[in-house]
Amino acid sequence: MDVHDKKTRSYNMSRIKGKNTKPEEIVRKYLFSKGFRYRKNYKKLPGKPDIVLPKYKTVIFINGCFWHKHTGCKYFKWPKTNAEFWREKIEANITRDSQQYAELRQLGYKVLIVWECQLKGGAKEEILNYLVLEIKGNE
Repeated sequence: MDVHDKKTRSYNMSRIKGKNTKPEEIVRKYLFSKGFRYRKNYKKLPGKPDIVLPKYKTVIFINGCFWHKHTGCKYFKWPKTNAEFWREKIEANITRDSQQYAELRQLGYKVLIVWECQLKGGAKEEILNYLVLEIKGNE
């Protein structure tokens, strides 16, 4: 049973953003401070990557742990309400993600994935530094 009534749950779900999320802003601000220039949510590439660095032929996806099923993460739990719907939706997201990553790699892009949980607490600096190293590895 859901802890919220239908109206409250609907309102909560409507407030979930698809782009310009807090984790995306953290990564973008960090990259900009390091001198990187990028495009946001570039529609001409498969999957509309959150960040595209054309000069480095690199794309970055900042994935929500729930929406993209971050296995082993404390922020991912299968919903108990409407379980069938959520299982199908999340599994379809995973399948679509894999196809889009493969298409981008075929186009010659390096695909980097950052999970929202990696941007919380002490792991944040480590993952942001890792991104810079990975991006510059293409130079």
